[in-house]
Parts: sequence; structure tokens; C-alpha cells
Amino acid sequence: MTTHNASIHGDPTHRASVHRLAGDWPTENAAGSLTLDFDARHRRRIRLTGDQGEDVLLDLPQAVAMAEGDGLQLDDGRWLKVQAAAEDIVEVRHKDPIQLMRLAWHLGNRHLPTEIRDHVLLIRPDHVIEDMLRGLGADLQKVQSAFQPEGGAYGHGHHHKHHGSQHHHE
Repeated sequence: MTTHNASIHGDPTHRASVHRLAGDWPTENAAGSLTLDFDARHRRRIRLTGDQGEDVLLDLPQAVAMAEGDGLQLDDGRWLKVQAAAEDIVEVRHKDPIQLMRLAWHLGNRHLPTEIRDHVLLIRPDHVIEDMLRGLGADLQKVQSAFQPEGGAYGHGHHHKHHGSQHHHE
């Protein structure tokens, strides 16, 4: 994945202005893919280079936190599959589930983007936060992983499907 300056100079080869959730687009028709880190997946407008070298202008009506498997439709009708790039991430664990919940509260209280997985929290590296978590008894490990933090009550993160309805957030 290559991102370019967010100010757009000239016309890219293709414009992607339609986003669909994983499972809501014809994946068998994917003409290519875009492998993007979380910041590049949570955008409204940016010039990108697809995995096949194609220049693409992401031009959505609103910012959407795209997830692994989502689709973007190009102006010529073709689809690109969104793939989540591996990023430097810190796994936060605690042997006591109650203490892990307490650690999640501390991260949320600091408004840090956090992904919640089974028995582990994922955050971006931050030595100050890592020191705080260690001081609270956390076991930390640096890994390379896709990062899809929780959206929160006000919708600033990824989207979910709930009982057939779609929730898209800015």
C-alpha cells in the first residue's frame, strides 16, 4: 500500500466512491485489492495505490472505518477488496480477566484506540502507556497484526452489522 499526499493533484486513473461491508458486495468479482493500515482505512478522501499498482482516488461521501474484506467499487464498475495491513501493535494481557477489564477502562479513559479480542487488548505502541500498563500488572508483547479498534459509543471506529442493519460511522 502506498498513500500519497491527501491533497489531490491531477486525476487518478480510477475513483472509488462506493463502499460496502464484507459480505455485501460480489467478492468473486474483485478485480484487485488495497492493503491499507488502519489510518488509511479510516478516510473519506485520499489518493492510494492498489496492490496491483493501480492509482485510485478514494472519494467517499463520509469517512468510514473500512475493515478486512470490505469492498470499494471503482467508477468503471470493478471492485477492489480492502485488506488490513499488518502494523506494529502491542498486545495487552492479564492473567486475571477482571484486571484485564480494568486495563481496558484505563485505555478508554485516555481515549486510546483499542481493539478488543478474546482475552487480549491491542493498542498502538506508546512507551508512556506501556509503562502505565506494566505498572498495573499487564503482560505486553509487541506483534505485527491488523488493527481494527473499537468504534466507541459515538461511532469513531469500525462498523458492525447488527441483525441485518448496517451502521456506518464517520
